[in-house]
Amino acid sequence: MARTLTVSRVTVNPQAEPEYLDTLGQLAARRQSRGQSFWLFRHPTQSDTFLEFSESGSLPVERSARDEVEAALEARLRLLAAYAPEAELLWQEVSFSPR
Repeated sequence: MARTLTVSRVTVNPQAEPEYLDTLGQLAARRQSRGQSFWLFRHPTQSDTFLEFSESGSLPVERSARDEVEAALEARLRLLAAYAPEAELLWQEVSFSPR
């Protein structure tokens, strides 16, 4: 099964950043316990802008493994940060042979 990657561009009010990072950390820890990966990058000149990367084995597995706690953490993040319209776009891995 192809891996999936979700990339979300996020803007966070500086006053909300500590709670955003804490909430994201809780969510990432829960996902990592299931073998999913999560990364966060900050824009070098726009300190309130981030990219969230979430990788999993497949979309059905990722979505079916969510529980009430994760749903609540995701809802909290939506209150703390402004997500770009394409935040839910998923990308699927493509296999190729290096030449």
